[in-house]
Amino acid sequence: MPLAARDLIDFNSYPISTPGPLRDAILNRVRGELELFGCAVLKGFLTPKGIAAAVAEAGGVADKGHRSCSRTNAYFTTEDPSLPETDPRRRFFDRSNAFIPADNFQADGALRTIVDSAGFDTFIRECLQEPEDSFFRYADPLADVIVNAAWEGNGFPWHFDTNNFTVTLALQNADSGGAFEYAPMIRSSEDENFGEVSKVLDGTSDKVISLKLEPGDLQLFRGRYSLHRVAPLEGPTPRYVAILSYAQEQGMVGSVERTRQLYGRTLPIHHQRAGQRQDALID
Repeated sequence: MPLAARDLIDFNSYPISTPGPLRDAILNRVRGELELFGCAVLKGFLTPKGIAAAVAEAGGVADKGHRSCSRTNAYFTTEDPSLPETDPRRRFFDRSNAFIPADNFQADGALRTIVDSAGFDTFIRECLQEPEDSFFRYADPLADVIVNAAWEGNGFPWHFDTNNFTVTLALQNADSGGAFEYAPMIRSSEDENFGEVSKVLDGTSDKVISLKLEPGDLQLFRGRYSLHRVAPLEGPTPRYVAILSYAQEQGMVGSVERTRQLYGRTLPIHHQRAGQRQDALID
């Protein structure tokens, strides 16, 4: 029998759909951290039963993940020899891990039960202080609810996210390694800030923060504006992180090139909606 949301989420610590002083205090803390760092973490958001169910679900479809080893830049764009050699768009790094596409997670599974629970989207929106008319589930049928799976030696180099906000659930850590590192709010919709991006890539920036997430933690992150990476993993235990994506524009999907790199395939919707973003940031 499928588990209910009350079995998966610690509603006593996080009353996401129940107004009151505790919920207000959580919102205030998260908003403050997002304002300062572009990142906030709700420790122990999932129950032990919720962690176990989500790990079992991810492990059961891990073989459906698109494993790839490639060289990518922070923007997931192709090589452009017309740019100066010092341009960060010409800095390519090894990427090796797997993404389990969203169409592998069923409506009655643990992950979608969590995301579809009463008040979840509203709570996330209020944490991010986004108006209702500019806060939407990512419309990408391959990418709205996914799991990043990684094994020993894998890592995810510095990059920006396509979607404005990313919500992640840490499900299972590797034996060691895998720290989440990020340079908060390093670019804006008006300024790519290539100079500071280059410093991060060079390892000379003083803006990088390292964060250790534990299974069951819920993270809210402004990944479109904050350069970030996952450090290489060690040990035989795979790392599973669920990624739940939102956007400020209705109907947003990933770019054709980025979708092909991450999932090994595209759907007609990716080609139909190519180039429909309102901002001019590089994907």
